[in-house]
Amino acid sequence: MRTAVVIGTGLIGTSAALALAGRGVTVHLSDHDPSRARTAAALGAGTDEAPEGRVDLAVIAVPPAHVAATLAAAMRGGVARGYLDVASVKGGPRRELEALGLGLASYIGTHPMAGKERSGPLAATADLFDGRPWVLTPAPDTDTEVLNLALELVALCRAVPVVMDADAHDRAVALVSHTPQLVSSMVAARLEEADETAVRLCGQGIRDVTRIAASDPGMWVEILSANPGPVADVLAGVAADLGETVEALRALQSSDEEKRRGGAAGIEDVLRRGNAGRVRVPGKHGAAPAAYEVVAVLVGDRPGELARIFADAGRAGVNVEDVRIEHATGQQAGLAQLMVEPAAAPVLSAALRERGWSIRQ
Repeated sequence: MRTAVVIGTGLIGTSAALALAGRGVTVHLSDHDPSRARTAAALGAGTDEAPEGRVDLAVIAVPPAHVAATLAAAMRGGVARGYLDVASVKGGPRRELEALGLGLASYIGTHPMAGKERSGPLAATADLFDGRPWVLTPAPDTDTEVLNLALELVALCRAVPVVMDADAHDRAVALVSHTPQLVSSMVAARLEEADETAVRLCGQGIRDVTRIAASDPGMWVEILSANPGPVADVLAGVAADLGETVEALRALQSSDEEKRRGGAAGIEDVLRRGNAGRVRVPGKHGAAPAAYEVVAVLVGDRPGELARIFADAGRAGVNVEDVRIEHATGQQAGLAQLMVEPAAAPVLSAALRERGWSIRQ
């Protein structure tokens, strides 16, 4: 691939353009808002000038509701040899294109499983897709050349290709992306009118659950509007679990010992099923999840503290697999939770104590 046009210079489009431009591809940028394309160009994602002739690949990075119309215009204009979109739903746009009577041999639907709470070109980074799954949904009529162009794009963005059926993809993202967004937002909504005293007690658990609730509502309305049925199906299952859990909790309030035992069993069941589901979430580099030990270190809120911890861990010969930070309420300090292989935990704890760090059990 030598040339590409990216239509839609939001987070995903600009990030893809940055990755391509950084690897020697000539990228042309287009957006319904020319200022966004100029911003992306200023970031080094390419040029906002139109290509002089047909490019190798057109990347359509617009909201799901506009994918079909944007693709149709590009295809009728002969913009590229191959076309793909990066919308988060796949079945609907393809059916819309078929309804328009377009030949789809030169098109493949794709979806990079990457993103941020922030949107727009200023949030884009060239490494957004590094190591992330990038779903490809070829159809029987997809040209091999177009599939190869899509695979080359994925490789240039350093993502991992995953081939799926379009409708299977939509059911999958309803479960692992779209429903979590709504559930996170619903939990966060409980905080809106909560007493300030209660909000001040927020810890890492509520921060973890509500992190993605900071996402742009307008963007998510567009996404959910394109995949409402599968998301509603998953939420119906969640709602059933919620109903049973509410009943179990009410039973725990009963003066009847048998009802309390039944309530406890119901709560334990949902928690155990949660354990079983969590175990299936892929771990580091997409491998099976590993069980790590946590070494909790008290960290002052000063520049360079985390760098010192990692440097001291490196001197001890310990690889930190993951890290989380829990900030202390009302104090200029927090706990850095360093996740390491179980055998390395005592080694790291001893080494950090020797270097003056306060280890919390």
